[in-house]
Amino acid sequence: MVNIYDEKYKDEGYYWGKVPSKTVFHVLKLHPPTKPMRLLVIGCGEGRNAVFFARNGYHVTAFDLAEKGVEKTKKMASEAGVSIDVFPADVNEFRLTEDYDILFSTGVLHYIYPELREEIFENYKNHTARDGLHVCSVFVEKPFLKRAPERETTSQRWVSGELFQHYHNWKIEYCTEEIFDCMSAGIPHKHATNRVVARKVDEILG
Repeated sequence: MVNIYDEKYKDEGYYWGKVPSKTVFHVLKLHPPTKPMRLLVIGCGEGRNAVFFARNGYHVTAFDLAEKGVEKTKKMASEAGVSIDVFPADVNEFRLTEDYDILFSTGVLHYIYPELREEIFENYKNHTARDGLHVCSVFVEKPFLKRAPERETTSQRWVSGELFQHYHNWKIEYCTEEIFDCMSAGIPHKHATNRVVARKVDEILG
């Protein structure tokens, strides 16, 4: 997959800043690290969310397609005095082989190809521990919103509610659709995004 973010991340500063996404607080509220917890950040960018979780006591693993992002995640973690297992990987190719308590992803799932979505989400769900949490978001298309100025050729089409359907058999703790202002590429525009917080619970039989 061609990645535009190696170019965006090459500068000394942080393209997305160091302040974590507000979504991280769903994790702290619903699954605080009262015991050792393994947390995976899918698409860590430059590390702002991964480092936040590590600083708050989670055992963090993270990956991103952009090698520059992986390098800057390591740098941010070192500056914060925390340890993160971070490596480069493509969200369309990487599959879990170990279980995690929490999977976290924001601004990345829209790169997953339509024909791979069911398989990838089943892999993520199957490798989530009992009572585990998925906290994720995906950009969705709206006919009244213009396409983002970056015009990424690798971004895939998602529609409202599609993300939620992957969690039809999990407990939905929170879900929403939001439209927000963005200044990426230095041009004001809007995005629509679906967010979901879902918990893996035991199935009741009989």
